[in-house]
Amino acid sequence: MKILFTNTAFVLLSIGTLLSSCSKPERSQKTGIPYNNKSFGYQKFRQTHPSPGPGLVAIEGGTFVLGGSADQDVNFEYNNVRKRVTIPAFYMDETEVSNQDWLDYLHWITATFPTDHELYYNALPDTLVWRRPLSHNDPYVDNYLRHPAFQDYPVVGVTWDQAQDYCQWRTDRTNEFILQQQNIIINPKGAKNAKNATAANAQKTPFNTDMYLNNQFRGPGIDGKGMKADLNGKPAAGSKKAVRPAIIEDGILKPAYRLPTEAEWEYAALAYAGNTQFENINDGKIYPWNGLGVRSAKKATRGLILANFKRGAGDNAGVGGYLNDKAIITAPVRSYVPNDFGLYQMAGNVNEWVQDTYRQMSFEDVDDFNPFRGNQFTDKRLSNPATGMYAKDKYGHPIKDPAKAQKKMTYAELIASQNAQAAAPTPKDPLAGKAYNADQRGALDSVNTSLYGTTTLVSDHSKVYKGGSWNDMAYWLNPATRRFMNEDDASAEVGFRCAMDLVGAPEIHPGGKPHFAVKKAK
Repeated sequence: MKILFTNTAFVLLSIGTLLSSCSKPERSQKTGIPYNNKSFGYQKFRQTHPSPGPGLVAIEGGTFVLGGSADQDVNFEYNNVRKRVTIPAFYMDETEVSNQDWLDYLHWITATFPTDHELYYNALPDTLVWRRPLSHNDPYVDNYLRHPAFQDYPVVGVTWDQAQDYCQWRTDRTNEFILQQQNIIINPKGAKNAKNATAANAQKTPFNTDMYLNNQFRGPGIDGKGMKADLNGKPAAGSKKAVRPAIIEDGILKPAYRLPTEAEWEYAALAYAGNTQFENINDGKIYPWNGLGVRSAKKATRGLILANFKRGAGDNAGVGGYLNDKAIITAPVRSYVPNDFGLYQMAGNVNEWVQDTYRQMSFEDVDDFNPFRGNQFTDKRLSNPATGMYAKDKYGHPIKDPAKAQKKMTYAELIASQNAQAAAPTPKDPLAGKAYNADQRGALDSVNTSLYGTTTLVSDHSKVYKGGSWNDMAYWLNPATRRFMNEDDASAEVGFRCAMDLVGAPEIHPGGKPHFAVKKAK
């Protein structure tokens, strides 16, 4: 009986394969031209719902009240006025970036730019943030970042600017590894590719996603055997088929890692999805967990504190012999129970940088869809406007200039703008002279800093951090609370985690839910 079933299944599979091979090719719904046919050259790519990048979990978006979880304003700052907003689905790091994660970054810099001591120095966290005039914290200065006992603890002493550089590096290394795994590009350090290492290193700059997508990372020792077929190209000399690099339409490369926006961070921390049924939120939250207290109500862990914070003056962990939160300073990034989105340490341990520029009235000013304050619109500079090649710095990153227009320019305007940019001297700060004005930067804005340091400490360099830390009281564990620091400042109480845009359908878990049928094109 088993043999008969196997033979029958094989026959049915063969018939299905034959029928599918005889089926008509997919055609454009508007012109009738067949896709993926060399005679016409039009391509249609397999529609995919991409998986999250390494370390990320999916956060299903929705509506919530920004600032709504705050039950008090002890500082009377009135900087988190409630506002209903909608957050699109996105990805977020399951944990805070750890010391080991940052050491990986430093190792790559050492291996890739062994003589560039300035780059390495600028990437080092400020370990001196542990120092206090009247506290013996020097052991943390020497050991916290590098000692293996702290390798899974959150990295601290990192500025907002350094977090931006880490996100760029992480994006490029993730996409580079994806392409190497599919043999679309060659890993020059691989044993089989040692003979090609010289040709690859002739680029003198490492892989960059923007440069690769602009066809500026190609050549001997770089192109692998897994490159995609090019229906419209011509075979290179000595090759039988035309090939091309991966492009966005292939769905292979990941979007950029970045810091989460303030609204995304607050939405992810509250994780109301765990308390929602048929669009009804059964219980509100003050913290990332349910209930009004900070202790566990479960039998096995009853009475244990649910986050790493400072219970009171001089009480960072409780009494020796039965420590309440099991941490004197920071704790490993996977400590305590994750929230309903599966995110660890969204309250306590370390505060976390977010992408937003701080303004007291942000919650009243921002849009109600995907709110964010701090846009710096930029254009990639072209080294050759006629060919569209990007200008790059010595590290292989495209050079970005402040956007000159709020809409798509005509081609003539684009070429004229790029030629003028090439002729002008390069400012030290590409955003110098651009005032922050309603989240838009005009070409003729000027900067007025006469009041900074006199009547306000808020400027365009003031960036938001949230979440509370090992050295904060429970009030700051509320996701609606917000504070700020200058983007080039660091603290022993501030770390970060990354986020990524989610492309495609926003529903993360559609199973078991009613849906209207989506018909396929005929």
